[in-house]
Amino acid sequence: MSASTWWAVLAAAFVGYWVGSFSPAAVAARLRGADLRGTGSGNPGATNAARAMGPAVGVLVGLVDVAKGFLPAWFFARYGDPAGQIAGLCAVLGHITSPFLRGRGGKGVATSLGAILAVEPIWALPALAGFAVTVGLTRRVGMGSVVATLILLPTSVLLWDGWAGVVFAVGLSALVLWRHRRNIRAFLLERSGG
Repeated sequence: MSASTWWAVLAAAFVGYWVGSFSPAAVAARLRGADLRGTGSGNPGATNAARAMGPAVGVLVGLVDVAKGFLPAWFFARYGDPAGQIAGLCAVLGHITSPFLRGRGGKGVATSLGAILAVEPIWALPALAGFAVTVGLTRRVGMGSVVATLILLPTSVLLWDGWAGVVFAVGLSALVLWRHRRNIRAFLLERSGG
């Protein structure tokens, strides 16, 4: 990589992280006097915002969360796919480790979707289909998110766009699955009868 490409990647990481750190759910909760931490999952994301403040607020929060992943990835992709992918990954990292929320951010699903739409938009189709089918069968958004995330890796291999794309898929999957580890554990315990 040239020096200018390295600078683009570093700028992408910085900007992506800080854009991702902004929490529309926390802002909406503060404006409406709602307690996200004491509602549902306690998560500052779109699903919990909908529980605490109604579906319209949840949809708005979800759209802003998608935009947080999309805009930095889309902007920096003009400097090459690696810069766009780094911006998207760092936006998700900022979302889940927001310094404005003392490191306790959301689960990164909507922000990951935004990053995917900016860099590898075709990947969104199988991921969204897996999400919809799983939520339809289980009535659990968290499990739909896990399945959508698990679909990313085989999708990145089947729709091959080089190793950078696979690393991008692995990075997004690892972040989202790590944030959903309690959902996964609870689902497995329930299935095993434990």
